[in-house]
Amino acid sequence: MSHNSLLLIAAAGVALLLLLIIKVKVQPFVALMVVSIGVALAAGVPAADLVATIEEGMGSTLGHIATIIALGAMIGRIVELSGGAASLAHSLIARFGEKRTPLALTVAGFLLGIPVFFEVGLIILMPIAYGVARASRKPLLVYALPMSAAMLTVHAFLPPHPGAVAAASTIGADQGWVLLFGIPLTAVVILLGYLLARRMTRREYSLAADVREKVYGGQDGGAGSAESGAEHAEEGPDGLPAATTANPPSFAMVVSLIVTPIALILLGTIGTNTLAEGSVLRAVLTVLGAPMVALLIAAGLAAYFLGVRRGWTRGQISTVMGSALPGVAMVILVAGAGGVFGKVLVKTGIGDAVADILDRTGLPLLALAFVMTLLLRAVQGSATVALVATAGLITPLLHRTDLSAQQLALVCLAMGAGALAVSHINDAGYWMFTKLAGLDVKDGLRTWTVLTTAMGVSGFALTGLLWLVV
Repeated sequence: MSHNSLLLIAAAGVALLLLLIIKVKVQPFVALMVVSIGVALAAGVPAADLVATIEEGMGSTLGHIATIIALGAMIGRIVELSGGAASLAHSLIARFGEKRTPLALTVAGFLLGIPVFFEVGLIILMPIAYGVARASRKPLLVYALPMSAAMLTVHAFLPPHPGAVAAASTIGADQGWVLLFGIPLTAVVILLGYLLARRMTRREYSLAADVREKVYGGQDGGAGSAESGAEHAEEGPDGLPAATTANPPSFAMVVSLIVTPIALILLGTIGTNTLAEGSVLRAVLTVLGAPMVALLIAAGLAAYFLGVRRGWTRGQISTVMGSALPGVAMVILVAGAGGVFGKVLVKTGIGDAVADILDRTGLPLLALAFVMTLLLRAVQGSATVALVATAGLITPLLHRTDLSAQQLALVCLAMGAGALAVSHINDAGYWMFTKLAGLDVKDGLRTWTVLTTAMGVSGFALTGLLWLVV
């Protein structure tokens, strides 16, 4: 089949995918599977090979990411229900002081955003922002906007979040290098976002009546009150331990558990690149630094220090860890379906045809990765779907180039920058933030959408600067 025919099939497939997700409201996993099967058959994959192609794409993708996403979710769930998130936020507020409370909550969003998914982090930290705004009598957005943007930034850029893990797996980027470059890059982007948010919130935006009543409606509650941060944790499902204010985990304990898997992964990457092949230390660091092993160790430590030592039974710990899985099951399946789509593109030759046309645009690889992800994010809303789809489309082009491990990691981060930008009315995260922050659609676009887009562009610019020195 000619390249033009394959490109038409690819364009029709992407258009159908967007139509199914945006207009027909088909669940992204189902939409990706339907489109993958349709594209495979239209491009000439024999019916007898169709099932094998789907299984290969799903298996090769989930073999890398399912365990990582599940373990990351378990760690986040333990931190959430143990009261560790509230403890982290309140400790930062106490350390930074009243004048720097917005910065303290932004740092809390950054740290908590590593093990906790964006939507869950919003539910955990927004009551704390409510309590601080109530005590200070300042606008809620002063605290909520930079804090929430920090969590979304981590969600778009860093493992163990599903889009970042899936993108790294698909293009063959080492997650250690992604973290090594991504953590400082993300920190700088969040700082720039905090400074921009501070300018944005100099003017006061109108709040929805229900949110205004909830925040300023006459109930006393100080910035340091533990009750404001424990409200959500006490509303857990039956059988789950409720977070208590009597013996919350310490700040050092929570940060240590968050940093442990990151440190192990980074040590594994450094050991692989600096130690002699065949050395015992390199072998040990390689095993401990494998993302799934690092997260497994961190999950065990979290279960012991935040569970067993605080009086949870083994049954409660098992229930808590199990309760993390329903929330990520569909995310894992979406990432797997993205792997199927990518496999179909390779199997049919569409990937090479797309790579040819992308190559002819003359745009640098980083710019292509960023722009493609940003466009898909803007059109269909989901950061994870945008990352997965872009990774599948751009992988054949990457295979034609001789990129180093560091450069592949930067391509992954450029895609993350595109996934961060343009969060607007077709993004569930946009609606979640604006409803919790009490903003109408117009003010949500003026603040949240502008801020996330500016942060995404700045993330891409920083990635480009790093590209020049690696």
